[in-house]
Amino acid sequence: MLGAMTDSGELRDRAINRLKARQSFWYALATWVVLSGLFTVIWLVGGEGYFWPLWPIGAIGIGVVLTGIRAFGPGDGGPPEDKIQDEMKRLS
Repeated sequence: MLGAMTDSGELRDRAINRLKARQSFWYALATWVVLSGLFTVIWLVGGEGYFWPLWPIGAIGIGVVLTGIRAFGPGDGGPPEDKIQDEMKRLS
């Protein structure tokens, strides 16, 4: 019974972390959209020319993509139980 509660507690912690990661992604995405618009407006007001906003938009976009992978990609549940058991057998 204690094992089930521990597993349930760990699962709850993982779920909370996953939800926080998704919330962080949406905040990062909104920030990226706002900053991209701001950089583009500054570029337009400054007389256009070389599209320098490409660099900060791209750099921030990489961070947003990585945040999205962390939030929506494969879970961080750790190694599968069979791999853990195999390693324990090798070590003993």
